[in-house]
Amino acid sequence: MGIQAIDFMYYVATREFMERWDKAKEGELLCRMERAIGGLPRYESIEAMLAKMDAAGVEKVFITQCKMWSYWRKWMYMDTQLEDVLQYTEKYPERFVGLAGYNPFRIKDSLREIETAVTKHNFKGVYVHIYGFDIGLDDKKMYPLYARCEELGVPVSLQVGHVLEAMPSEGGRPMHLDRVACDFPQLKLIGAHTGWPWVDELVSVCYKWDNIWLGVDAWMPKYLPPQVLQFINSRMGRDRCLWGTNGLPWKENLEQLEQLGLKEETKQKLLRDNAVELFGLKEKAPAAQVAAAAPAAKMQIVEGRLR
Repeated sequence: MGIQAIDFMYYVATREFMERWDKAKEGELLCRMERAIGGLPRYESIEAMLAKMDAAGVEKVFITQCKMWSYWRKWMYMDTQLEDVLQYTEKYPERFVGLAGYNPFRIKDSLREIETAVTKHNFKGVYVHIYGFDIGLDDKKMYPLYARCEELGVPVSLQVGHVLEAMPSEGGRPMHLDRVACDFPQLKLIGAHTGWPWVDELVSVCYKWDNIWLGVDAWMPKYLPPQVLQFINSRMGRDRCLWGTNGLPWKENLEQLEQLGLKEETKQKLLRDNAVELFGLKEKAPAAQVAAAAPAAKMQIVEGRLR
C-alpha cells in the first residue's frame, strides 16, 4: 500500500512469556473458538518479530500489559508485568509502543504503576481486558482508572463485544461506553475488537461522542461486519477508526484490507494517521527535510561556540 501501518493491538509475544501463558491455562475452561484458533502468536526473538513487521510494511506495534483474571478459578492467569513490555519499548522505541495494564481488584497499585509507565517510560495509554473480573466497563471499580487517565491525558483501550476465553461477555457490551463518555467527556476511549456481536452499539456511541474510537482489530478484513466497513468508509467514521491485528498475521491482514475497496483517505487514516493523532506519536521527518535542516543545525552549533 505504501502506508507504514501502525498496529494498535498486540500482546507480549516472546516464546518464554507464551510458555508461561500456556502453563497458566492448564485446567482452565476453554471455549470451542479458542481451541480452534490455537492461541496467540509467539516469536523466537523480538528481532524475528521485527522482520515480520518489516516484510508486511508495519512500522509500529502497540504491546499491551494485559491483565486477564480467570472467571472460573479466580486468579490472574495472564499477569503481564511492566518489564515484559519494556523489553520491547526500551530496546526498540521507534518500533514499539507500550500500553499499561489495569487490575480493578488492586486499584491503588494499578494506578501507581500506570503513572510510572506513562510518566517515566512513555507509555501512551492503558489497555483493559474486563471479562474475567465479571464487572461492566462502567462499573465503579473502573472509574478511578478513567479519572487518572483523563488527568494524564492518555487514552484507554478496552476490548468490547464477546470474548473468546471462557468468561461472560456481557460486561464488555459497547453501550457501557455511553455512560463512561457522559462522566468523562475529556477521556479518549477505544472500543477494540469491533464490538461484535453488538457492532451497532459501538458504531452508535462512536457517532454520538467526540471521544470514542472504534478498533478494527481481531478480525481478518474479509470477515469484518458490514456495519464496520460502512462506518470506517464514511465521512464521520474515517477519523474514528484504528487498525490492529490482536496477533493475526500482518501481511495477510493488509493484503485483505487492500481488497475491500476503501477510499485512499480512509486507508491512510485507518492504518496510520488516526493512531498518530490519538496517541500523540511523533512522525518521522522526511529524509529530504532532515538533509536540508542539517547545515542550518551545524551553523547554529558553530555560532554558539563563537559566542
